[in-house]
Amino acid sequence: MIDLILTHPHVFWLSLGGLLLAAEMLGGNGYLLWSGIAAVVVGLVVWLLPLGWEWQGLMFALLTLLAAWLWWRWLAMRVREQKPADSQLNQRGRQLIGRRFTLDNALVNGRGHMRVGDSSWMVSADSDLPAGTPVEVVAVEGIVLRVRASASAV
Repeated sequence: MIDLILTHPHVFWLSLGGLLLAAEMLGGNGYLLWSGIAAVVVGLVVWLLPLGWEWQGLMFALLTLLAAWLWWRWLAMRVREQKPADSQLNQRGRQLIGRRFTLDNALVNGRGHMRVGDSSWMVSADSDLPAGTPVEVVAVEGIVLRVRASASAV
């Protein structure tokens, strides 16, 4: 077996790359992906150009680090390009800021409830507002929507 690896080192690298990629498919975390790709690239290079085992190991290590760094940079760029709405995923109250609704219940002492879609939200305003008043959500304070009277209804 060792004689085969010494005679045909590309078989070792291609096999290692295949095993790492197969293990990555079982796990799916992304940790083994870049090492697997680096091993396959080293196997292809060693198949074309005979290199010593020192250079093969160095090339594998550098390609793994380079691929992981490039992936990290690509992910960081994607995060910066995300839309602001994406950053508010699962923050329903923040998604409502700027939207306009019509009060279905009067606000007494500046407090009350308002229907938004299929849910009811506690709302507060600076003054009492009668039912049917068009309002705009201006802020979220915990689980309470802060509203103000607006000129037009939904």
